[in-house]
Amino acid sequence: MQEETAVELPEPTFLFGSRLFGSDARTPREQRFRIQSLLTLSIVASNVAGALAVAAIVLWVIPLRHPIKMPVVVATPIYIVAALAVGIVWGTGSVMSKVQWVLEERVPDDAEQRAALRAPLQLIKVQGALWGVAVVLFSTMQGILDPELFIRTVVSVSLAGLVTCASTYLSSEFLLRPVSGAALTARPMDQLVVPGVQARTVLAWAIGSAVPVVGLITISIFALAQRNISAFRLAVAVIVLGAVTLVVGLALELLAIRATVDPIRGLRDAVRRVEVGALDTDVEVYDSTEMGLLQVGFNRMVAGLRERERIRDLFGRHVGEDVATASLSGDAELGGEIRDVAVVFVDMVGSTGLAARLSPGEVVTLLNRFFAVVVEVVADHAGLVNKFEGDAALALFGAHGTIEDRSGQALACARTLAARLARDVPECRAGIGVATGPVVAGNIGAMDRYEFTVIGTAVNEAARLTELAKTRPGGVLASSVVVKDATAAERDRWELGESVTLRGMTGETRLASPVDSGSPVVSER
Repeated sequence: MQEETAVELPEPTFLFGSRLFGSDARTPREQRFRIQSLLTLSIVASNVAGALAVAAIVLWVIPLRHPIKMPVVVATPIYIVAALAVGIVWGTGSVMSKVQWVLEERVPDDAEQRAALRAPLQLIKVQGALWGVAVVLFSTMQGILDPELFIRTVVSVSLAGLVTCASTYLSSEFLLRPVSGAALTARPMDQLVVPGVQARTVLAWAIGSAVPVVGLITISIFALAQRNISAFRLAVAVIVLGAVTLVVGLALELLAIRATVDPIRGLRDAVRRVEVGALDTDVEVYDSTEMGLLQVGFNRMVAGLRERERIRDLFGRHVGEDVATASLSGDAELGGEIRDVAVVFVDMVGSTGLAARLSPGEVVTLLNRFFAVVVEVVADHAGLVNKFEGDAALALFGAHGTIEDRSGQALACARTLAARLARDVPECRAGIGVATGPVVAGNIGAMDRYEFTVIGTAVNEAARLTELAKTRPGGVLASSVVVKDATAAERDRWELGESVTLRGMTGETRLASPVDSGSPVVSER
């Protein structure tokens, strides 16, 4: 079951910087008042445009030979006022019922979401019904009073109704963008439920181009049929309609294009930010057409990238960045390959006693401080902390890729680590062992659960050296093999000691410790 959360309207600044619902609206009542006021202005403006269209058609496009009859003159303003009142109450009321969930600050269900997105279509139905009544009413009145005016009235009022419906849809779609954004954000959709970019473009073309062209065609038909239109009046009609086509058509086409281009520009900028790694980027969803679905899809994609990056980051923290990168770049397979690596094993001294003296929370805090130093120092020396084992850690040098002077890096890491632990975690001591040799490095386990690890004598030797180092001054021991494998600069920092047989090993291992560590020195023979 989807958890319902409060719905906030998107930041209401779109297109030309118009502030729509206002970010300072604090109560549902204020929001309702703002939405109804803006829709009312939209309806009034659209109907005024329709009325002006009728006047222009009557005066310049299809001029009447006889004056309009008085009953029509009286009925016209009465109907306009009544239709406006009904349109405002009916239109805004139907829209407000479809966006009630916004005012109640809750997540809409599927039906409420679809209804909110289709609100501009509801306004078209209202305006279309009112102008349809006007066509029937006034064409009938004119036909009864003067049959010659019947066709002229049908054409004039129909064209004006088309202008009103189209402008109502375009303006209400723009005004209701915050509602559409809230609906699409709360419940992302995968398919279009309203007329898309194509319909928006066609409506802009209808107002700015189709209606004037239809007017030109109409006046030409009347001129051919009646042959009573003077050249002057025909020229005036052509000039007026041509100007409307050029000016209004261009303005509406630019508006429609801008409504489509703005989301694309927002997406383009967002893609650029994602390309440079800003995965916290989201685009604002505010368009109910295909552009809105594209915005929703982009946000889903970036959310997936964020989740993938989070998993990759967690994966890298668990197994190390190098292992994570290698695993993600190819197919995971069980098994491994033989590689020459240097191994550093570090183990805390007296952890059992610490656990007895400290609370579990204090033990965890201490271990985290301890391992934080280990991870930092190993990373500084191009190594990889392969695993944590209780209070111990295994670091590898050369298990992934090629490291120049892996033995020298491992030895330098051990020396630095001993100094850093003594300084940063003085309440505990550690033993550190360093060894080198061939190991099998790869994925060990089962196909549904495995880990990257290394198996070989060098790992065992480093662990045994760590046990012995806990009893020696300085707490750091290495095998003579890893010292001899290092560069001269690093070899000079170590001195060889006695040879011992480490627990579980078949041969002797000659020990080496950092210079001035206090360990007994045996001269080179």
